Amino acid sequence: MNRSTVPTAGLVALLLLSCGAGCRDDAGEMQRIMSQKQAAQQNASRQDHLGETVSLLDEYIGLNEEKARQKIVYHVNDWLRENANRDAAAGKSDAEASPLPRIVESFSDMVPGDAIAGAIARPEFSTADVPLLRDANMFRHVAAWIDTPLRADPLLSSWFEQLRGAAQTETTRDAESELPVMTTSEIDRLQSAARLFDWTIRNIALEADQLPVPPGMQLPPMPPGIPFEGPGFRQSDYQTLWRGRGDWLQRCGVFTQLCLQAGIPTAVLATQSDETGLRTPWSVGVLIGEQIFLFEPRLGLPIPGPDQTGIATLTQARKDPTVMRRLNVAGFFDYPLSRTDIQQSVALLNVRIENLSSRMRMLESGLTGDRRMTLWVDADSWAERFDAVSGVAGVRIWEIPTLAEAYADAMEMFAERDPMFGFWYRSRFALLDANVSANNNLAQGRWRHLIGQFVDDDLDDELGARTHYLQQRAPEFEIDDLRINVDLQVQYGLRRELRVTPEQYDQQLREMQALLRLGKRTATYWLALVQYDDGRFETAFNWFTRRVLDDEQRSYWEDAAIYNAARSSEEMGNIDEAIRRLKTDRNISEHGNRLRARLLDKTLAEEEPESGEEVQEGDAT
Repeated sequence: MNRSTVPTAGLVALLLLSCGAGCRDDAGEMQRIMSQKQAAQQNASRQDHLGETVSLLDEYIGLNEEKARQKIVYHVNDWLRENANRDAAAGKSDAEASPLPRIVESFSDMVPGDAIAGAIARPEFSTADVPLLRDANMFRHVAAWIDTPLRADPLLSSWFEQLRGAAQTETTRDAESELPVMTTSEIDRLQSAARLFDWTIRNIALEADQLPVPPGMQLPPMPPGIPFEGPGFRQSDYQTLWRGRGDWLQRCGVFTQLCLQAGIPTAVLATQSDETGLRTPWSVGVLIGEQIFLFEPRLGLPIPGPDQTGIATLTQARKDPTVMRRLNVAGFFDYPLSRTDIQQSVALLNVRIENLSSRMRMLESGLTGDRRMTLWVDADSWAERFDAVSGVAGVRIWEIPTLAEAYADAMEMFAERDPMFGFWYRSRFALLDANVSANNNLAQGRWRHLIGQFVDDDLDDELGARTHYLQQRAPEFEIDDLRINVDLQVQYGLRRELRVTPEQYDQQLREMQALLRLGKRTATYWLALVQYDDGRFETAFNWFTRRVLDDEQRSYWEDAAIYNAARSSEEMGNIDEAIRRLKTDRNISEHGNRLRARLLDKTLAEEEPESGEEVQEGDAT
């Protein structure tokens, strides 16, 4: 026998003899460690699935949409299955199916009950769920960088300071004080909502409720009461944010979606006819504590409180007739509602049926840290809180998101049958269409803009919004060559479809030239907005006034550029200049612009007595 094996064999024997019952304990410890290791590996796998999901959502605009949806569904469902397997291994029983939220009863007149139940109870994700994930991901990116003092409305600064001072003092508040009673955390949430609202107004250019019908074009048949290109439903909240323009109801949608990602309950407030039951939206209510604060997206302002200061609550607007009366602009505009008209309002929640499902709740719970986004809404709890506020006569799910989906489906079906209508319907925003090119500068710039990445990232070799927008500003000679340059046509995804004559195709090319020029002007306008959001107010003012509003560069961004030029002047301290621009602005935003001019004029009037007193004291000396 090899002598080297003797001590080894003896050592093994000694170890075996010395184990006894102690080895059984070590074996149990080893099993526990291995179980922990296996759980950690499974957890890493789950995190990979969620990481892949978020990465796909971040890259969505440059991907093939159909394939991207399939990949996202694969990853989230695999994550759900792994969760279920882990729970089963731990001896946890499957959770019982939750009853349908009570609020869905208010939606049964829009969607059949079995369809609602199926959308909520379905345990796994389908490709139909992906738009909700895409939207939540984009809105949470936007909300994340907006909420800073740099993006606060200066008209509200003094009022918020008063609120904070009142919240911090221990003395009893004057009974006649118009300031709402709030805690510091409630003030923080209201200030966040005000910043999200102000960004929405500056960045979503206001369109008319009803857009003009293209002349000479066959239009799709529309259901009764649903006009072609009508208000609210002609595009989704996501499209409104992505395109940077929409009517006032679509502004409501963007604002409420941003608040959802910030964890702030909101509802569109609507009056309801006693005769017909017709609901007419008039503002957005932000629920802070037990109070509803009023924001008016058509006017582009929070509804001012008593004495035209701060943000009015629903209670104040119902009790004090001057709150609603001062929304009139004498000699120009009369606000359509008075105190008596808003005594009772219905609260409309901007949520989708899928937001109420347990699968969304489960997925949201797994998205932590910088992946966090709001996917699930406890709508019944929201409804109870809104319904408890005086002046709220019921809570429902808002019908506009469902109408927008139905409208989009109908338009796409008609576009497939009618090539001329299809070209018009799809070409309006072709330059922002992700499927045109992953290297589309306008689309890539818009994404960088919305996530707050304005400058180039040299470490990750990523261009910022500014660079993409500058590269989008194509030279005029290239646009002129589009009708004769086939390669350029291919680059922009243009080709003559069957049943389209050469004359019709040439007309389409002319229209595309106009769209390319609009894309160039859009990039210019968005560059100016980037300068504003980056705190470069003088540069922003110059871009708005000398480039966007140049006589040879006019576009449908003109109205919004006038407003933002005034806001830039306001930020630079040129209040008189801001007032002048707001008062001479004769466009769709004029009512709200003149109200803002009046509020600015009020701030100047409040400052003048102080300066006058200083002069008198100086003279006395």
